[in-house]
Amino acid sequence: MKDISKWLIIIGMTTVALGFILNIFSDKLGWLGRLPGDIRLGSKNVRFYFPISTLIIINLVIYLIMRLISWLK
Repeated sequence: MKDISKWLIIIGMTTVALGFILNIFSDKLGWLGRLPGDIRLGSKNVRFYFPISTLIIINLVIYLIMRLISWLK
């Protein structure tokens, strides 16, 4: 049980750190979420946004970081 709580604390601290980093560099990351392939539909009353390209790029970056961490072990 202590192992799970340790991982939850690490995940929480990582999320907070990532939030601070994104908040600081938000003006330089303005292109993120506005890539070609991101679906934006809207009318008067309804807006739909599905960032497919952004999700693929974020997934690729996370995958490469995880592979690098496992390679360094």
